[in-house]
Amino acid sequence: MGRLTAIVLGSAAGGGFPQWNCRCAVCRLAWAGDARVRARTQASLAVSGNGDDWILINASPDLSQQLRQSRVLHPRTGTRGSPVKAVVLTGAEIDQVTGLLSLREREPLSVCATAATLAAIAGNSMFAALDQVARRAVVPGEEVALCGGVSAQLFMVPGKVPLYLEGENPDTAMESAANVGVEIAANGARIVFIPGAAAVTAGMRERIARADVLLFDGTLYRDDEMIASGTGTKTGRRMGHMPIEGGSLTALDGVAARRIYVHINNTNPILVDGSPERAAVERAGWEVAEDGMEVVL
Repeated sequence: MGRLTAIVLGSAAGGGFPQWNCRCAVCRLAWAGDARVRARTQASLAVSGNGDDWILINASPDLSQQLRQSRVLHPRTGTRGSPVKAVVLTGAEIDQVTGLLSLREREPLSVCATAATLAAIAGNSMFAALDQVARRAVVPGEEVALCGGVSAQLFMVPGKVPLYLEGENPDTAMESAANVGVEIAANGARIVFIPGAAAVTAGMRERIARADVLLFDGTLYRDDEMIASGTGTKTGRRMGHMPIEGGSLTALDGVAARRIYVHINNTNPILVDGSPERAAVERAGWEVAEDGMEVVL
């Protein structure tokens, strides 16, 4: 019997780390080559139930680089072919779907997402280049059989529609099919991946309680982090991301699953080894994702 394996292809929020145009306090460490920080690409996950067939969870703008850096995702036989068989999307944000355009070289794939996410993709004619891709609309809560003995369930998470579709005052507390998490199961093991969450609901906590591993939204340590750092004008909650301090650290205290923060913004001090913020999350039992991190269950 195979094992459920997940590889963190990318662990940063949109823009990556260091962000190409940023000199915030954390990015300055990266530009200076400080050994306490390591570069990260934008959040994406690869999972497999048999080690041969792989499923991508989200397709970041850095996908080509991520595929090259992960040997198990390299082509293996024949002139053309890939072990990547499907992509599951948790939303239609730019940093979740742009990498699909790197998969346009006639490789047969399936893309699974909610109808709302597929509609956002269909609304952009650039994605018509993916004419070999089968698009499958998934109803939240429906179990979907994927390759290699893996099944997936999408579930609604409080958040908002993609930035390019939001109005003046988006409802970030609303649960909708525009922002979902995904529960991956294979060989008796479960991984829950929630890269963006404005809050933790009772239903989410119930689902997390049966997971072996949780990869959760670690975008900002403090809600006003981007304002305080001079890098933005919005709070984390306004962007649809609950902060770590005063947010997920409390809401997910006592969860038995292995807990890993992912989708980490370039301003977040947990990126710095030995920082007080990194120490705080580690004392609470959390890990901080890095590109290439592998989880085997």
